[in-house]
Amino acid sequence: MADVRQQAADLLLEAYATKTPIAPLISTFEGLSIEDAYDIQLRQIKSMLAGGRVIKGMKVGLTSAAMQNLLGVRQPDFGHLLDDFFYLEHEPIPADRFLQPRIEPEVAFVLKKPLKGPGVTVMEAIAAIDFVLPALEIVDSRIADWKIGIIDTIADNASSGGLILGSTPTRLHDVDLKLGGCVFRRNGEIVGTGAGGAVLGSPLNSLIWLANTVGALGTTLEAGYVILPGSITAMVPVAPGDTITASFSGLGSVTARFAKKEQA
Repeated sequence: MADVRQQAADLLLEAYATKTPIAPLISTFEGLSIEDAYDIQLRQIKSMLAGGRVIKGMKVGLTSAAMQNLLGVRQPDFGHLLDDFFYLEHEPIPADRFLQPRIEPEVAFVLKKPLKGPGVTVMEAIAAIDFVLPALEIVDSRIADWKIGIIDTIADNASSGGLILGSTPTRLHDVDLKLGGCVFRRNGEIVGTGAGGAVLGSPLNSLIWLANTVGALGTTLEAGYVILPGSITAMVPVAPGDTITASFSGLGSVTARFAKKEQA
């Protein structure tokens, strides 16, 4: 399977480079498992790190019951956040850097000390959090037409694309992550509402799941990492010229502005 895993990783890396989506991996390579998919993801990350990029955090996907039911799974997945995934709030984001971008609102954790599982408890997770920020995650797929299954999205770095962090840090004890609401707008129009409880009951549960899952694989969530625990609402497509805002109770707001075609 090593050759198959490398072939799949190379196809995804080529999709990044050429901005050309590929067919679902499961239609190209029969019999891929979740273990294979994570190995394919890590082969790409190693290639990116060898090219000078740096891991700045991790993300959790498939945290809502609706998405798990859609893909026929009963657990989340994870991916890596690299240094060039981060975009400044209000600064124009070139939409052509992505293949088929969508966007969703999240509460981001910033860690002040490492978390190493398995066995991370609620108290340990709380103690490791420096502050939380309002965030928008750009999700993207290298799989044509978003025709993804669980194998495809895991192998594709959990469909990661980029993120925008708000500029107002809030201490964990000053916000109710479970009940705190969010209003999600595209070009001023409300396109979604939700609360933190949509993320595995609480975004904190997602952080604990991530720490324990990657810890069992020998990975530590490092101090300074940004952790995206999962979306509060359904994702929406974005296009050049769109302005996206998420307003969170107790956390403030975050805005992403996608450059018009002539600005790109």
